Amino acid sequence: MIDEALAPPALRPPPRRDRWRKWWLAAFALVIVVGAGFAVGRRIEQDPAFLAVPPSAAPVPSAAPVPSSPPVSSAPPSPSASPSKTQPVLQLPGAVPTRGSGQFAYAAGRGPVVGGKGQLRRFRVAVEKGSNENPADFAEQVAATLGDPRSWTGGGQLRLQKVGGADPADFTVYLATRDTAGRMCLQGGTNIRVGGRPYTSCRTTGRAIINLDRWRLSAPTFVSRKVPLSIYRQYVVNHEVGHELGHRHEGCPRAGSPAPVMVQQTLTLRGCQPYAWPRLKGKALTGPRL
Repeated sequence: MIDEALAPPALRPPPRRDRWRKWWLAAFALVIVVGAGFAVGRRIEQDPAFLAVPPSAAPVPSAAPVPSSPPVSSAPPSPSASPSKTQPVLQLPGAVPTRGSGQFAYAAGRGPVVGGKGQLRRFRVAVEKGSNENPADFAEQVAATLGDPRSWTGGGQLRLQKVGGADPADFTVYLATRDTAGRMCLQGGTNIRVGGRPYTSCRTTGRAIINLDRWRLSAPTFVSRKVPLSIYRQYVVNHEVGHELGHRHEGCPRAGSPAPVMVQQTLTLRGCQPYAWPRLKGKALTGPRL
């Protein structure tokens, strides 16, 4: 047995306080390591730059942003996105004045001479006061109709010019309420009543009188075939001015063909189709005289 007091220093067990010091140092070191790892983890969590990104997956900056294409939808378009077909205006809405003042306002200004050659005839345009129609608008439509090559000037034997109300003229185109139109036509020898009320338009000497009812409402012969009101207006102007130019009523030349403008298309088409002009494809369109 070796005496503890005589044992060499290397074999002596370390004093108890030294052993506790080593244990304390080891524990302290462990705390330092764990704390450092926790701090690094928090920094990685907060700073994306610490995330490991493989070089192949790293984004490549471009010189300018490239706009992305809009997503393509496979859903059918909504009804509001579909183009709507415009329906032709067959009649104007609202009540039509049946009676005006009996006095007329004339459209001002002179228009160009239309037609290449032939006799020059000047006309004025007037609208009854109280009809709620604008003289300038009516005059514009009348002048555009009579100046069309399909109208009476297209044959090279007639020229027309719109003039102002104070200018001398060969005839006047009137737009009148039905009561006034009925009275004016009857004074000139034409009864335009149908079913007891003034219905059609007429011509008397020096006057082409357009019934406001027809100007706004067209006629069943056109409405039933869905012919636009604008075409009926062209027809009625050409028809009544045609009377002033010496043309009489005509019949249909062939069933199903365009009606000559001197057919009483407001009342009957006589087997033809509605047509607004005296000329067709550069030639006069006529039918048998009635």
